[in-house]
Formats: sequence, C-alpha cells, structure tokens
Amino acid sequence: MSKSDQKQQIANGQGFIAALDQSGGSTPKALKLYGIEEDAYSGDEEMFGLIHEMRARIIKSPAFTGDKVVGAILFERTMDGEIDGIPTAQYLWEKRQVVPFLKVDKGLADSENGVKVMKPMPDLDALLEKGVSKGIFGTKMRSVIDAANPAGIKAVVAQQFEVGKQILGHGLVPIIEPEVTISISDKAEAEEMLLNEIKAQLDALPSDLDVMLKLTLPETDNLYKPLVDHPRVIKVVALSGGYSREEANDRLSRQTGMIASFSRALTEGLSAQQADADFDATLAATIDDIYKASIAG
Repeated sequence: MSKSDQKQQIANGQGFIAALDQSGGSTPKALKLYGIEEDAYSGDEEMFGLIHEMRARIIKSPAFTGDKVVGAILFERTMDGEIDGIPTAQYLWEKRQVVPFLKVDKGLADSENGVKVMKPMPDLDALLEKGVSKGIFGTKMRSVIDAANPAGIKAVVAQQFEVGKQILGHGLVPIIEPEVTISISDKAEAEEMLLNEIKAQLDALPSDLDVMLKLTLPETDNLYKPLVDHPRVIKVVALSGGYSREEANDRLSRQTGMIASFSRALTEGLSAQQADADFDATLAATIDDIYKASIAG
C-alpha cells in the first residue's frame, strides 16, 4: 500500500470518511438500529461477529468505493478480521480504494472541568505497531467537551496532541477528535475556545508532521476554516454528533473545505432484514447524500 497515494486520496479525493468503529458499549445499540436485538446473540464473540458481518456488508456494497468514500475508520476487531479471506484494511484499499484508519482510544475518563479526556492507553505502542503491520494509514481518538470551560478544553486538546505525536512516531496520521456535545447551551463559546487551543498546538508542530481533525459541526459557519487552511492539517472532517443525517448534511454543506465522517448517520435506514438489492439501494442513496454535502462547501 502506497502511503503517498493514500495521503493524496484523503487530501484531494472527493468524498467523505465512513466511521465504522463502534466498539464495546456502543455495539449493541448499533446492532439494534440495524434490526438485531440483544436476545439474538449470546456473549461478546457473537456480538462482534454480527457487527463485523454488518460492516463487511457495507464495505462490499457496490456504492462503497473511493469515488465517494475516501476513507473508513475501523474498530480493532474489524481490522483483525477479514472480508472474503482478505484482511479488512487490505481489502478496503486494494478492492475499494478506501483509506483505512483505526480507532485507538480506550474510552473516556470521568468528567472533570466540563470535559472527558481519554482514558490512559498503556498498550498504544503495541496497537500502533499492529496497525502498521496490517496496512493502516492513520488513527482516530475521541475526547468530549461538555462545557465552555477554558481549563478543561485546554486539557483535552493538549492530551490529544500529546498522544498524536506518539502516533506520528509510528508513521501514522492521527485524527484528533475533541467532540463538542451538540446539546450544551454554550456550544458556540466552547467551539471558539477549542479553535484557539487547536491553532496553538498546530502552530507548534514541526513542519514535517501533519495531522487530521474531526470536529463537531459548528454553530458559526466556517468557524474552522483557519484549521482547514492550516499547513499542518491534511483534512478537517465533521462528526454528526447526534444530528439527524438531514441536519448534519445541511450544516456540513455550509462549511468550506470540511468533509463528513459520519457513523450513525451513515447506517441510518439499513437493516439486517433487507434484501441485498434494497440494502445496496438505501446505502447508495445515503452515500450520495453525504457525498454531496461533503463537496458542497
């Protein structure tokens, strides 16, 4: 796999990044939305087997190609799995021209100063080495901001970039994801603080290191344009954050240079009970909608 070709696909490709990285506690919810109730499986192995089948079905669908889906974020077990006998990351790039990313965080710590930083990741280096061996291009890690608290937001961004440098040390591109909760009353103020903290961290990065950013769709259109244009940023992608696909697409279409990285909004309307033709048609329409919103800005 050519890292330079993959970087070009992310930087210049027309399309969006699919988030197929639900893990642990979020998997039962994802399966339920897909039409598989919790009484349909027993234990983690069966549960993760079913979610892998769902993701494989999405990835193999005719519309899921690099023409409109430039990248996909995987959960570790999905990376460890195979599609038609081919390791998932390899299948994505070689069969679909979709750049593979890996979710690396281990969840959120308890709330402090209005934010939830990431839990410690003592085994991160080993996971990154495995990701490199399996053809992963980059990583994703999520923190959460629940209030416009300067100390909290500073701590979130500092941790994200500290871990990001560790990831860069393995030759991988980190997606920095400090999510701002969409329901908070001071969301706009939190986003202004976040913008300033990210800019300060980016300005301090060496000129040979590049990152990506995954950010909640902002209250002020094009608030993050300075980050889109920053020389250390390959791409700024948007998370749907609980907005409906329609509202997320509408907000995204007004942001210049941002593309989507949707999870629930991508799988909305898909069901295990659908015949393949219906499944493929629903997914194709969804991909087309998200693609149009991603290239509109």
